Amino acid sequence: MTTAIVILCILAALLELDTTYVGQLSFSRPIIAGPVFGLITGDIMAGIQVGVFTELLFADISPLGGIIPPSGVMCAAIPMILYSLGIELYFGFFLGVIAGIAYGQLDKWMRKARFKWMVFLEKNATARPGAFSRTVIMLIVSAFLLNLIFISVCAWICTQLMYNIVAYIPLKMYAAFKFAYMAVPWIGLATLIPAFRLKTR
Repeated sequence: MTTAIVILCILAALLELDTTYVGQLSFSRPIIAGPVFGLITGDIMAGIQVGVFTELLFADISPLGGIIPPSGVMCAAIPMILYSLGIELYFGFFLGVIAGIAYGQLDKWMRKARFKWMVFLEKNATARPGAFSRTVIMLIVSAFLLNLIFISVCAWICTQLMYNIVAYIPLKMYAAFKFAYMAVPWIGLATLIPAFRLKTR
């Protein structure tokens, strides 16, 4: 991995914490994360495009209640990593979407596992109030490390996959993926129309 990709993976792991764990300042929104990743990899316009497309694709999914949406950070990070390695953006984008959905499932599992720890952590914090801060820091650091492992493994798998199959992809497949990629913002906008219509009534 190049230095830019390592920095991108670390930053993606940090930004993912903003989704639910720390801050929740919307830095993890793809429309913000995408351009930042583009700046790191040397093509900010590609980063803006990926960020906007990802934002539109998942615009109608809100993290409310028990709904855990796909990770916008992962969706934006994977295509930018692949693009920096010479893989076409439209191939990387769809691999990023798969990675984002997979991270959503992992996050769901992590929340269930973490819920089982809550009884123990509550008793520990009640018995030793000074240990509360250390417990919170430990949970944040463990979440960051898990994010970093996930994005690094996904980047490696996607890179190896594309390098091994790119020579066998027919030209029609390139055209199909490019067309599907350019259709993404229109699909996203189409999902927003009913939402705006309901708000105006």
